[in-house]
Amino acid sequence: MNTAAKLGSYVLGLAVVFGGALGVGTVVGPVGTPQAEDHATMAMATPTASAGHGEHATEPAKSDTPGGLQVSENGYTLTPLTAAIKPDEPTDYRFTVAGPDGKPVTDYQVEHDKKLHFIVVSRDLTTFQHLHPEMTSDGVWSVKLTLPDAGTYRAFADFAPTGGSALTLGTDLLVAGDYEPKALPETGRTASVDGYEVTLDGELAPGQASKLTLKVSKDGKPVTDLQPYLGAYGHLVALRARDLAYLHVHPDGEPGDGKTMAGPEIVFFAEVPSVGDYRLFLDFQHDGKVRTADFTLGAGERPAIPDATPTPSASGHGDHSH
Repeated sequence: MNTAAKLGSYVLGLAVVFGGALGVGTVVGPVGTPQAEDHATMAMATPTASAGHGEHATEPAKSDTPGGLQVSENGYTLTPLTAAIKPDEPTDYRFTVAGPDGKPVTDYQVEHDKKLHFIVVSRDLTTFQHLHPEMTSDGVWSVKLTLPDAGTYRAFADFAPTGGSALTLGTDLLVAGDYEPKALPETGRTASVDGYEVTLDGELAPGQASKLTLKVSKDGKPVTDLQPYLGAYGHLVALRARDLAYLHVHPDGEPGDGKTMAGPEIVFFAEVPSVGDYRLFLDFQHDGKVRTADFTLGAGERPAIPDATPTPSASGHGDHSH
């Protein structure tokens, strides 16, 4: 393929993924609902009582937009400081989180043993990294980041500012070069990684908490001595296909509570907002090393495809084949 053709295919690929990213936001019903109704980055205002005649005060309505779809939320903004990223080349990636006053936030709550979790995935959801940047005193975060191939990636900053609610902000990362997106991995209940086998039991039900049980084994034997990782025996990230909505998944129990076993089962509760496919990434630690098992799992029933076959007219007239 000549240079012009390669560049053209890459730009077309970016147009597709950016087009898929633009119409995201509040979700009601299936993922396939019109995207023009999904993007809710501007909060609607509702009138409140006013002391003055003919005046109306407004207050923003609470957004139910899933995490990670916005670069700014509740006055906090994720600001990348690194622009150029080359494929398969380690990069010192830097960013800040600005607060409502416009200044970098320097005070964070510790959540799951860390002040900030940095998740990076490819837009086709075939690669995943869970990283923990270091912050300088002036609020600049940095982390060594290596993205294996050219294309578009999504980065999520998962954090809770001191005195504030937990947030997940997202931004795209672009890696120059020839890019060919991959198909979403097929749904499945078993994943293999480094000689370990992880099986998944449970279903995702849109709009309600769903119990997911993941069981870890090695060489056909249950692993019963998992090591704590991020305050639990496993950490699970769920991302919705197509728009990459980031979903918080909570483990059941914690190490040292007297009832949570160190394997082979790790139990989570997940609540997904809509029908569709989701990618699940489980981080677990054993023998001093963290490994990641990934799954594709569907939630609910897919919308039925309308039958294009002509039906008889109600009036009985004009019902003719040509």
